[in-house]
Amino acid sequence: MILFGALVLFVLAVVWAVLGLHALLLGRVPGGRLRRGVRQPRLWGAGALLTLVSWNARSPSLLAVGVGLVALGYAAKPRS
Repeated sequence: MILFGALVLFVLAVVWAVLGLHALLLGRVPGGRLRRGVRQPRLWGAGALLTLVSWNARSPSLLAVGVGLVALGYAAKPRS
C-alpha cells in the first residue's frame, strides 16, 4: 500500500512539473478548465515549479513563495 501511495505521489509530481514547465516556457496552460482559470500562465508555472523544488528541498519558505505565485497566476490581470 505504501508503494502504491509513493507511485501515485511520484506521478502527480511529474504531471505538476510538466504543467509548470509548459506554462512557464510556452506562456499558456494546457487543458480547458485550467486555461480558463489561469490569467498569468508564466507566474503560475513558476509557482508550480517552486512548489516542487520546495518539496524536494524541504523548505517552507519556498513553498510559501510558490503557492503565492500560483495564486497570483490565478488572480493577477494580464497587462495590456
